[in-house]
Amino acid sequence: MRAFAILLWASLGLAVAFLGIPLAALFLRVPPGELLAQLGSETARDALWVTLEANVIAQALVVLVGTPAAYLLATRRFRGRDVVVSVLELPLVLPPAVAGVALLAAFGRTGLLGGELEALGITIPFTEAAVVLAVCFVSSPFYVRAAITGFESVDPQLVDAARTLGAGAPRVFGRVFLPLALGSLGTGATLSFARGLGEFGATIMFAGSLPGVTQTMPLAIYAALDQDFEVALALGALLVLASIVILLVTKALPRWARSPSTSAPLSARSLSS
Repeated sequence: MRAFAILLWASLGLAVAFLGIPLAALFLRVPPGELLAQLGSETARDALWVTLEANVIAQALVVLVGTPAAYLLATRRFRGRDVVVSVLELPLVLPPAVAGVALLAAFGRTGLLGGELEALGITIPFTEAAVVLAVCFVSSPFYVRAAITGFESVDPQLVDAARTLGAGAPRVFGRVFLPLALGSLGTGATLSFARGLGEFGATIMFAGSLPGVTQTMPLAIYAALDQDFEVALALGALLVLASIVILLVTKALPRWARSPSTSAPLSARSLSS
C-alpha cells in the first residue's frame, strides 16, 4: 500500500512539474517590468487588438447560431441527427492545418463558393473576416457540445409543468431551458473563447499573418521567435494570464449556476409574465 501511494504521488509530482515548469519559465525568463514594456510595443498592441476583435465577433456568432442549433439537437430526435452532431464536432479532432485548407477550399477564389462570392464582390481569404471564420470553425464545437449537454440535462418534468401552465415553445425555451442550462452555456462559451484565443493553424492557412490586419497573438509569437524573443515571451505570458482567468471563470460558472438566486423554482406568474 505504501509503495502504491508513493507511485501515485510521484506520478502527480511528475505531471505538475512537466506542465508547470515551462509556464514558470515563461515568467522567470524576463523580469515583470520588461514584460510590461514589451507589451507596449506596436507589434504586441496590434496583435492584441486583432485577437480580441476577431474573438469577440466570432464568439457572438457562435452563441447566436450555436444556441438555437444546440437546443434543437437536444430536444428533437430525427433521422440523421447523429450524423449532424458528428459534423458539428469534427473540428475538435481535425488538424488545424486541415481546417485552414478546408476553409480555403470552400471560400477561396477557386473554392467551392469562391465564384459566387467573387460575383458579389466579396473576398474572404487573408482578410479580417477570414480570421473570424477560422476562429468560429475551430471553437464552435466547444460551445455546441456544452450547450447540447446543458439543454439535455433540464428535467423533463419542469418542461411538462411549464407547458401545462400554458407556456408556448418560445417561452419554455426562454424561461425554462435557458436559465437551467445557463451554467453549461457559460462554460461552453468560455472554453470556446479560450480555444479561439489560441488558434494558430487554421488562421495562418486561411487568413495569413499580416501585421495589424490578420496577425493574431499566436501568429505574432511565432513571427517574433526569430526577431525579438522578448516580445514572444511577453505575448506568451499575456496569453497564459488570459488562460488562467478563463480557467477560473470556467470553474466558477457551475457553482454560480447552482446558487439559489439562479435556480429559483418555476411559477405560473414567471411563465405568464
